[in-house]
Amino acid sequence: MSPKLREAGIVGVEFGANVTVVQPVNLYGCKIGDDVFVGPFVEIQKDVTIGRGSRIQSHSFLCEMVSLGEYCVVAHGVMFINDLFAHGGPARGDTSLWKPTRIGNRVSIGSNATILPVTICDDVVIGAGAVVTRDIAVPGAYAGNPARLIREFNQKEPV
Repeated sequence: MSPKLREAGIVGVEFGANVTVVQPVNLYGCKIGDDVFVGPFVEIQKDVTIGRGSRIQSHSFLCEMVSLGEYCVVAHGVMFINDLFAHGGPARGDTSLWKPTRIGNRVSIGSNATILPVTICDDVVIGAGAVVTRDIAVPGAYAGNPARLIREFNQKEPV
């Protein structure tokens, strides 16, 4: 019996100016702003928005319902999740059970972090390997599982 084969590729993407994409990637139905970099082995699903000047490094996964602000960095191997298994298992196509993720501007997310459906304000650093389970409303550095504030940023301090 032969498997059903599907090709990774770029389909139905709205690109801004001066975008760099390193193949292979799987990008479909998303919107990518000006001056964005997308590394290899990245998947960005439909209805995702990537803001101007952001960088998505290799092996990262941005599922449906993610909005990433301007000048963000998503390091290697970052996973975004929109299904919280509300009924004890995967939603299995029932997208009404999925929840959105909103990432502000100038947010840096470290390698292998996992971002559940949350809202993260501007000017935040998420440490490598962190698991963000709750909204973040205070600019600062967050790390751990679950991610916790380890240092607030002074409003005048550059991120």
